[in-house]
Amino acid sequence: MIVVALAMAAIVAVLSVREPILRAAGWALVVNEPLAPADVIVVSLDSGGAGALEAADLVQSGIAKRVAVFADPPSAADHEFIRRGLPYEDASARQIRQLRWLGVTDIMQIPMTDRGTEGQGRVLPSWCDQYQFRSVVFVTARDHSRRTWQVLNRVMKDHPTRVMVQSARYSIFDPDRWWKTRDGARAAIVELQKLVLEVVLHPMSF
Repeated sequence: MIVVALAMAAIVAVLSVREPILRAAGWALVVNEPLAPADVIVVSLDSGGAGALEAADLVQSGIAKRVAVFADPPSAADHEFIRRGLPYEDASARQIRQLRWLGVTDIMQIPMTDRGTEGQGRVLPSWCDQYQFRSVVFVTARDHSRRTWQVLNRVMKDHPTRVMVQSARYSIFDPDRWWKTRDGARAAIVELQKLVLEVVLHPMSF
């Protein structure tokens, strides 16, 4: 009985130390900057429906009236659906439809040729210049928000447009419990690796 009690005490001690560390790692992936009224709310493709919900709530709260989504470059499979004349809806079209369902009427689309955070970062500065936007709220998936913040800080450095990053509250990723699900663990590990790679590839931006 003494051995069992000691074993249980050791397990409890390990868990009591492990969980705060894992929770801190989860929250290290998340950024929510202080928000102010902006010219436009930009929704990342990776945020999906959660991003549409967040953007609609921000419109309702008066942060901005206009919302922009990124075009979704078609993949090889998408091209085949199009070639066969079959019904096809990309991620951008789905976000636009969701935004309209949520009452957002002023919607723009940002042209993009490459998917991913880097692709969005490449087109954002010139797009802001084209429309003379000086303040942007950028909505992204919760687990991508830290890396998005880093990429946007790098590409928008010395640029007149202020970008405020906001993570979508309805994202699947839970920083307090991510290690308890396979999808959560996969997302956290991948994003932590990408954060390290961002530091290695762009050390001068930190």
